[in-house]
Amino acid sequence: MKVIILQTDIRWANPEANRVHLDGLMASCPGADLYVLPEMFSTGFCTQPEGVAETECETLQWMRRKAAGMDCAIAGSVATETEGKFYNRFYFVTPDGQTQWYDKKHLFTYGGEHTRYTAGKERVVVSFRGVRFLLQVCYDLRFPVWSRNRGDYDAILYVASWPTPRVEAWKALLRARAIENQCYVIAVNRVGKDPYCEYSGGSAVIDPYGHTLAACEDGKEEYAGASVRMDELETFRKKFPVLDDADGFALI
Repeated sequence: MKVIILQTDIRWANPEANRVHLDGLMASCPGADLYVLPEMFSTGFCTQPEGVAETECETLQWMRRKAAGMDCAIAGSVATETEGKFYNRFYFVTPDGQTQWYDKKHLFTYGGEHTRYTAGKERVVVSFRGVRFLLQVCYDLRFPVWSRNRGDYDAILYVASWPTPRVEAWKALLRARAIENQCYVIAVNRVGKDPYCEYSGGSAVIDPYGHTLAACEDGKEEYAGASVRMDELETFRKKFPVLDDADGFALI
């Protein structure tokens, strides 16, 4: 499976401008099975979502049109308002219009996200073209129990707005998640500035050995691509069955 990660700068609180911008970027890198976009890619990371979060979610409709038109899946999170509640909702949309989503569980209390958004409770794994993806958003990366491989996924998708001062933690933890879970990690962080923070990217595709297969240049808006090879993953897991020795646990 060919995957493209899109490390983008985001126009603050302007979904239409961001969708148009992504139209151009995606047109320049056709032919992938999956395109992964950053956290809150249509607005920027807005901790005060009133008047900014999408209600009719035109961005979701855009994702469906793009997925159908390009015969691919598109994944990324959107600030969403539904039934009077706000969610940092990670959508995964396939070419047939099927839409699955994960609501971010670990809200970023340091930045006040928890005061406006409702935390998700469900762990979500989606399957597409023979690969099983665990959906995770930004701050979730710091909580390895939540992403622990139970034999139910092959790759983790991380979408983020992870600020520059902590980007080395982002890079280290991504590699750790790939190694400890014997999986691919496909991670997209934004670049640029919003009214509160600066972002330098660090987007990458990492294999189960911890090797970087593809990466975007720090501080630059660009895309990168790599392949998820299920035959190689299955061979590695059989040859070195680390997950069979993992500790048992229950989330309560």
